[in-house]
Amino acid sequence: MKALVCREFGPVQSLVVMDVPAPDVSPGRVLMRVEAASVNYPDALLVQGKYQARPELPFIPGSEIAGTVAAVGEGITHVKAGDRALAFCGRGGFAEQVLVDGNAVFALPAYLDIASAAAMPLVYATSYHALLDRARLQSGETLLVLGAGGGVGGAAVELGKIMGATVIAAASSPAKLEAAQRCGADQLIDYSSGDFRAKLRESLGGRLIDVVYDPVGGPYSEPALRSMAWEGRYLVVGFAAGEIPQIPLNLPLLKGCSIVGVFWGEFRRRFSARAAEELGQLVAWLREGKIRPQVSQRYRALRPRRAYPLRR
Repeated sequence: MKALVCREFGPVQSLVVMDVPAPDVSPGRVLMRVEAASVNYPDALLVQGKYQARPELPFIPGSEIAGTVAAVGEGITHVKAGDRALAFCGRGGFAEQVLVDGNAVFALPAYLDIASAAAMPLVYATSYHALLDRARLQSGETLLVLGAGGGVGGAAVELGKIMGATVIAAASSPAKLEAAQRCGADQLIDYSSGDFRAKLRESLGGRLIDVVYDPVGGPYSEPALRSMAWEGRYLVVGFAAGEIPQIPLNLPLLKGCSIVGVFWGEFRRRFSARAAEELGQLVAWLREGKIRPQVSQRYRALRPRRAYPLRR
């Protein structure tokens, strides 16, 4: 079968299409024919060797896919050959076929767009784990989402609304704020210019923030932390701005708030049953139309003799 292979860590343009052996189905696992594979920020970091984990070379990137079940291993009863399904595979998704743990495969109804389904698992599971398990977000609380126009940010906006929060979306351009508004944000802040803290004060109207969802880092983290309520929860999700902020530790002391790390991949490794249960809830909301994954671009994959551009 054909696959997009990382032979050495480097820019995404160095990925190459190669013929590799097709996987065989095994007990507890599902063999999927890949029809769509989502491209996320962690995928680009992984192939450059900049992610938290560095896989052994060579490897096939691609963490989430949707397609058709080709075969099921012993013990698998919730899907069967021929079913449409989405799956979180962690690695190996940029290929014609991929072998996936059975608890990470979920059947899809015929009416769901396959590409949109493929864009769901990683960003929504990260955001749901963050808001549910790490922040314990409550209905009626105020949630600030930084980077709200991106994948995990947009998912956090949608899930925050489902969970009953008032959601303030912050992003760096009008187009990204429009995307956040489509996800249901109550208020919008453009932090690309002006005083972000002053804009926050104006938007909050005397209130304070109960939960901050921060996949951005850089210069936006400290102003957000300074606007937090007593016993607020600050979620550290990532550093898309490139700079890891140096937070004065007197701030969480004075505010009685918590700074909480979010690493869904490790959570899934340690608590696979709970992670599968949360993915199941997300798939249910996907089927009901309560969440709508955003697909910003679509590409034809596995073109011969050239790298596939990993952008989304």
